[in-house]
Amino acid sequence: MPSTKAVDLAAHPLTAWQGPLGLPDFTRIGDGDFSPVFDAALKAHEAEIEAIAGNKDAPTVENTLAALELGGEALDRVSSIFWCRAGAYTNETIQALERDISPKMSRHFSAISMNERLFARIDDLYQRRESLKLDAETLRVLEKTWKGFVRSGAKLDADGKKRLASISEELSSLGTAFGQNVLADERDWALFLDEADLAGLPDFVKSSMAEAAEIRGQKGRYAVTLSRSIYEPFSTFSERRDLREIAFRAFTMRGQNGGATDNTNVVRDMLRLRAEKAKLLGYASFAALKLDDTMAKTPKAVHALLDPVWEKALQFDLVACCLLK
Repeated sequence: MPSTKAVDLAAHPLTAWQGPLGLPDFTRIGDGDFSPVFDAALKAHEAEIEAIAGNKDAPTVENTLAALELGGEALDRVSSIFWCRAGAYTNETIQALERDISPKMSRHFSAISMNERLFARIDDLYQRRESLKLDAETLRVLEKTWKGFVRSGAKLDADGKKRLASISEELSSLGTAFGQNVLADERDWALFLDEADLAGLPDFVKSSMAEAAEIRGQKGRYAVTLSRSIYEPFSTFSERRDLREIAFRAFTMRGQNGGATDNTNVVRDMLRLRAEKAKLLGYASFAALKLDDTMAKTPKAVHALLDPVWEKALQFDLVACCLLK
């Protein structure tokens, strides 16, 4: 049962980092710590947002833009540790938390982006940006913040906001499912080899493969796994093309093997929801939405850059194939 004790964000090791060089002390952090600290950090950030949105003073860079940028420190800290743990050292407890936290975080940030009083203050600064005599960095932060609110639905009507928030939450959950499905296929696959199969492999790769095999109950043998720390050096150094091909196919088919971890329906739903999100926000495609605030700006510009490279790559492949025949 989760603890009902109030969390002191100013002292908790997930938010008050007291390790070497001001970094987190991971020896004081357990899997059970995350959920209550996330809840407390979310509430603290909500209070900060309410204070900014409800400020009776006229909007300024300091009381609105800077306050927004500097808010949510506790949430940033617990999030950075959690997603680090989820990506590098996960387990069933962390994955269950990930499935719970992802949509919760989506709802939280959707509520911020669609907060009419908060956006009114940001919009006030944005409309007056030319008269505020801002330095280049502050102006860029203001522009990105304003556009971020708009791209997150700040200008939509009530029904549009509700639908966009629902889409964002569902996309968050689908993204988590996609990653966990890939991870499951990566975790469960192994190719067991013997000494005669190791031609070309340096000792550090052999050592890692021997340890991986022993963990899987095959002491005295060697295991190719889909962990990048084994898969990539094995693919680089192994002289056995047939074994490299087996590993390559397994690696590229993660999340595409049917069954409970197959991502086919996940991808289908993600594409559908992304297209709906883009249309709701007035963009021709999700690509146009994602590129709008980047250097490329448009899908057409991306194709103008990449298509000539693609053509050259195809020509190179054709020449290479002819030489290898």
